[in-house]
Amino acid sequence: MATAAVPPAASRIAVVTGASSGIGAATARQLAAAGYRVVLTARRKDRIEALAEEIDKAGHQATAYALDVTDRAAVDEFATAFKTIGVLVNNAGGALGADPVATGDPADWRQMYETNVIGTLNLTQALLPKLDASGDGTVVVVSSTAGHGTYEGGAGYVAAKHGAHVLAETLRLEIVGRPVRVIEIAPGMVKTDEFALTRFSGDTEKAEKVYEGVAEPLTADDVADTITWAITRPSHVNVDLLVLRPRAQASNTKVHREP
Repeated sequence: MATAAVPPAASRIAVVTGASSGIGAATARQLAAAGYRVVLTARRKDRIEALAEEIDKAGHQATAYALDVTDRAAVDEFATAFKTIGVLVNNAGGALGADPVATGDPADWRQMYETNVIGTLNLTQALLPKLDASGDGTVVVVSSTAGHGTYEGGAGYVAAKHGAHVLAETLRLEIVGRPVRVIEIAPGMVKTDEFALTRFSGDTEKAEKVYEGVAEPLTADDVADTITWAITRPSHVNVDLLVLRPRAQASNTKVHREP
């Protein structure tokens, strides 16, 4: 059985987008504990600075950098700070609304596409030369089971996450032979503090109904553990696609709920 690989010096920097909460924050903590110098990016500067301080106090290394992944000029400027990096975790994303196609808000669709797809494209394009230069790089795209199966009321989010899935799949084909792996992690039902609340514009009742009766949805730490495991496989091992769901969720539309 392969053990976790210790990152070589040239590959020790890991950039994590959307690191201000949820899966991104949990991933940053776990990669730091695994020996990476983590660079935390998100729009909420206060959140990532507090997380960087927490990681540093734990004896690891972290830097906070306020960044909007949809702002290409800002992303390009951010990329100039590095000669090489070892890991890019494209985690920034999210869902907005659950309206049917007939009445969905085009602005929500556009924002989801910009964040989940164009944001991933921006960071990947800007940092791919730095990943190449490390001689042992890894790109992670955190997609969703939504990108692999549709459901009613989810078309906008499904379309965006399908775009993220296709981006990862195509990139892997295009850069084969170069020293960069492309990993896609597709979580199902994950209960975090903000995902459902953001989707339903702060409506706590609607947000809670998503998880109603589900004893153990996935946690941010569950997903972060999976991401970290995939990254720390030996360099020749590429986890192309890893789908994870809680035991209670058989598909996007089949969930066991306790009465």
